[in-house]
Amino acid sequence: MKEMFSQDKEPPLEQELSSTELILETATTAGKLFKDSEIVLSDFNIINPETAKFRLNHFPKASDLQWNNWKWQIQNSYTSFDELSEILDISNIADDVDFISTSNKLPLRITPYYASLFDGKPTNYPLIKSVVPSKLEFVTSEGEEEDPLHEEDMCPSESLVHRYPDRVLMLSTGFCSVYCRYCTRSRMATKDQKSYGLKVWKKSIEYIRNNPTIRDIVISGGDPLTMSDKQIDYLLSELRSIPHLEIIRLGTKVPVVLPQRITNNLVNIIKKYHPVFMSVHITHPDEFTPEVKEAFNRIANAGIVMGSQTVLLKGINDDVSIMKSLMHKALLNRVKPYYIYQCDPIPGSSHFRTPVSKGLEIIQGLRGHTSGYAIPHFVIDAPGGGGKIPLLPEYYQGREGNYVIMKNFEGKTYKYYDPV
Repeated sequence: MKEMFSQDKEPPLEQELSSTELILETATTAGKLFKDSEIVLSDFNIINPETAKFRLNHFPKASDLQWNNWKWQIQNSYTSFDELSEILDISNIADDVDFISTSNKLPLRITPYYASLFDGKPTNYPLIKSVVPSKLEFVTSEGEEEDPLHEEDMCPSESLVHRYPDRVLMLSTGFCSVYCRYCTRSRMATKDQKSYGLKVWKKSIEYIRNNPTIRDIVISGGDPLTMSDKQIDYLLSELRSIPHLEIIRLGTKVPVVLPQRITNNLVNIIKKYHPVFMSVHITHPDEFTPEVKEAFNRIANAGIVMGSQTVLLKGINDDVSIMKSLMHKALLNRVKPYYIYQCDPIPGSSHFRTPVSKGLEIIQGLRGHTSGYAIPHFVIDAPGGGGKIPLLPEYYQGREGNYVIMKNFEGKTYKYYDPV
């Protein structure tokens, strides 16, 4: 590994990508990622005390320069149970490790930073359960599909999903810095890596350019913030050059699992293409560390409006008090609570899914008990490609003559005069 002590330089607008930059650096399954990358001096230099202890115990040779570099974090991620056994007790699944490891399911990948949050925690700790593989992933249930939202039936070009009339979803990469075990696009992690990169982007961009009804794009994946600065700059520049494309959104979990990626250089690139919004995947209140707060602060200070996306997960965040704390912490860090999703029925996800009534219970436990800004929409992304369908507790109780009958958050009944 080469260590360089130069600062990242912001690439100029519309800089052409070199032949080596046409391919995503994460588009490989061979060996360690970024093994030949320069470890440059980062302006992100926050390490909370608990994480510092973890680093001292498990990465004693890692310098501040390395730990605070996002590529080093990816290069040194936990990708096997052998590595994971150094920090977690995996004895309860020891007999199943070989079977899980050799399966064609979603790979294991956890950054050292995110793993530091597990230190000293039991194996049923919510964050551990959300990212560490389990044999329960091999238990399939009725209604589960590899592509439950039927996104692949709505692709006018490779990796571009056109579900709504004025919006498209661009799957820019299949790589994530941490793989969540309940991910609705887990099929993408094992997809042919030729499905991503500049050649595919150009087809998608051309489709958008030729369809003036499209005014909004979500760039997701995988996680687009695992791409290089130059590649992000190129993609945003190309999209912003389309006159009818008004809104650009980035869907990411990077600020939470790899906050070191949120450099000043990155946010300065993104803010050149305003209005840009960011949908951030958050799971549990314990994710709000000093590092994550700094990442959110940088994003917000760059004028990038953030909204949260949270998957409702059994035994992880399916509790009113946990969800309220999560939404409060999001707001305090200038992330507007946006969606709580019912967990999508991918194969082997039944142990994560709650009854739909649990989501309604949580919304009912938030409405009236906290500020309106802290209340997200509870939605089911309808299997079969029906799109997001919002669900609400039954506040509307019907009519009595010229009155609408309503029930408030306390369960009390009220009438509103509304002559028909």
